[in-house]
Amino acid sequence: MAITPIKNIVIVGGGTAGWMTAAAFSKMLGAQYHIRLVESDEIATIGVGEATIPMIKIFNSLLELDEDEFLRKTQGTFKLGIEFVNWGKIGDSYMHGFGEIGHNLGPISCHQYWLKLRQAGEAPDLSYYSLNTAAPKQSKFVRSVADMPKSPLGEIANAFHFDAGLYAQYLRGISQARGVVRTEGRIVQTVLRESDGFIESVVLANGEKISGDLFIDCSGTRALLIGEALKAPYEDWSHWLPCDRAIAVPCESVAPLTPYTRATAHSAGWQWRIPLQHRIGNGHVYSSRFMGQDEATSILLNNLDGKQLAEPRYIPFTPGRRRQTWVKNCVAIGLSSGFFEPIESTNIHLIQSAIGRAINLFPDAGFNQADIDEYNKQTQFEYERIRDFIVLHYKATERDDSPFWNHCRNMDVPETLQHKMDLYRSNGRVFREALELFAEVSWVQVMHGQGLRPQGYHPLVDLRPRDEIVAFLGDIQNVIGKCVEVMPTHSDYIAKHCAAA
Repeated sequence: MAITPIKNIVIVGGGTAGWMTAAAFSKMLGAQYHIRLVESDEIATIGVGEATIPMIKIFNSLLELDEDEFLRKTQGTFKLGIEFVNWGKIGDSYMHGFGEIGHNLGPISCHQYWLKLRQAGEAPDLSYYSLNTAAPKQSKFVRSVADMPKSPLGEIANAFHFDAGLYAQYLRGISQARGVVRTEGRIVQTVLRESDGFIESVVLANGEKISGDLFIDCSGTRALLIGEALKAPYEDWSHWLPCDRAIAVPCESVAPLTPYTRATAHSAGWQWRIPLQHRIGNGHVYSSRFMGQDEATSILLNNLDGKQLAEPRYIPFTPGRRRQTWVKNCVAIGLSSGFFEPIESTNIHLIQSAIGRAINLFPDAGFNQADIDEYNKQTQFEYERIRDFIVLHYKATERDDSPFWNHCRNMDVPETLQHKMDLYRSNGRVFREALELFAEVSWVQVMHGQGLRPQGYHPLVDLRPRDEIVAFLGDIQNVIGKCVEVMPTHSDYIAKHCAAA
């Protein structure tokens, strides 16, 4: 049976989601498909998604971007993890670092041996056993060294901080060079086919009609196609994720240039700090049920490290997801498909993963429903497992200093999250299910950092003599310490390799 290919792809909306999609599609599909992106300069993008996770390196590699050029173009810096301050209780801090914790001893994870000594009061903090959590303490950074595969220096996992607006501009130039056609205009109507309800075209304010075979909705929280036109319902998760407002403001840079994001919990939410080359991005994510806008703004502006550079931007949102992110001939990518607060820097990754799924399940003109169902099934699984990880940050806390934290500590959580917490509380076990985003080491770092404590540890740890375990963990700690000593500072590394003009 002959396959009838689609020819015309219309991307509605620019910003990070639109231009990431355009860049990836133009690279993967080549000149045989016509790609047109419609965006309006009248409509502002949210544009505060400035922190990423390591998978962004895969996306940039797919596009064959030169990493140093990318960082110069976007005022980018490196990111080894996220520091959480005042989350478990006021005065606490911990680092959720990327990469591994030590290395396994036999079939048992390193953290299980650490648990045994830690419970006996004989081991330092978990952060001493990973380069990604030890190096940030001294603001040091180096890329993974390719010819040192058995050293921690050969296994560094990093992501980036960058200016999301500059990233979109950078990808726009690449996309247009590969043939993507950009149309400036505001969409005022979406025309559906009478026969089957598929999108036939969109109409601009100037009367121009743009037809297509496949439509990608990158219109942000407005969800112009997937929501307004196709009526895909939105699932509200605010009963688990109570924050529904964000305030963003940049400030001047200060030394040292830290290779990590900082998330500082306040009385009804938390504040982000994202260091770029030319400024620091700051924001306060909070719950409007527990705090007013004026108080939230005051908290943010009183906790900046440098001089305020612009007026605050106010961003309302509803945490949750679109129940179907592919409906008929429309795929929602970016905020049109759902929104997570940026606590674990997942929103740009969700754009990337949606693009990957769209390419893996790329349709022909028949738009097979089995492909669409599989896309939606995979998207639902990814969103729900990320949701669980984010809810963990609020649920697992000892804070009782405000109505907000009392609500979070006592709220019911999804069964899938409760199971993970119960499993960890027993003997420190964590299992990654199928293709869920966050690996075991991420769950261990956050659960321990937030104050969850196992009753025991893996029983097979006791097969090893105590002296062997002490030597094993001590060796890891010593090697990590020596690696950090020889690493350059984050600022020196950027100055040498990728400083913006």
